[in-house]
Amino acid sequence: MSDRLQEIFTRREEFMHLIKEKYQDAYPNWPLNISEKQSQTVIRETLLKGVEEMFEALVHLKNWKPHRETEVPEIDKDAFLEEIVDSFNYFFSLIILCGITPDEFFDNFLAKDEIIRRRIKQGY
Repeated sequence: MSDRLQEIFTRREEFMHLIKEKYQDAYPNWPLNISEKQSQTVIRETLLKGVEEMFEALVHLKNWKPHRETEVPEIDKDAFLEEIVDSFNYFFSLIILCGITPDEFFDNFLAKDEIIRRRIKQGY
């Protein structure tokens, strides 16, 4: 089986190049210098687009209110998942714009996972 995380990064970056070819101002050249003001603006805008897509996913959840007396028996899981995928696409674009590699991302994921597991075991 191929490295799926690498495939996600590769496919997303290919898509970003396609968008940039068609709409030159859609993305700046990357990797960005994340210390620069203009880069931080791009990072913020990309991050907010991902958050907006997560809010679109939330619209599909109908049974979360504790005071709601009637339940919606089913949600459109495909539409819900599509919004989550849209969100992750923006988050992966953000990671790529910042010049973070799949290995860096995975290593940092593992490091943070260890920290949060330790916290749980130690009564954080």
